[in-house]
Amino acid sequence: MGEVSETHTGWTFLTSHARVLAAIAEDHRTRIRDIAARCRLTERAVQKIISDLEEDGYLTHTREGRTNAYRIQPGTILRHPAEAGMTVEALLSALAQHDARRDGRPRPSPAALPRERDSESAR
Repeated sequence: MGEVSETHTGWTFLTSHARVLAAIAEDHRTRIRDIAARCRLTERAVQKIISDLEEDGYLTHTREGRTNAYRIQPGTILRHPAEAGMTVEALLSALAQHDARRDGRPRPSPAALPRERDSESAR
C-alpha cells in the first residue's frame, strides 16, 4: 500500500481499523510490529484492532509456527449504515487500485489480489 509520510496532524479519512486491514491484505503473514510501524500505531493498538476485526467476523487467524497467518473474510459487509452493502473486498480492491496507480503499476483485477485467494482457500 505504499510508504506513509513521516508525520501527519489532524484527521484522516481512513480509520485505524481500515489501515490495519489494508496492511494485512497486502501481506497476510505480516507481524503486529510491522503493522504498527506502517500504520503509525502502537503494537497494543494493533492487537486491539485485530481483536475487534476478528470478533466482528472480518478477519481470522491461524498459528503457523511462531507467526500468525491472517485470513480476510472478503464478503463481510462494512459496519456503518452509509456503506450499506459495501464489502471488505470492495474497499480493499479500491485501496489496492489506488496504490497501483500511484506507484505506476498496472491495476490489479479483483481475482489477482492475494487476500482474496487466501481467503477463498481457507473456506
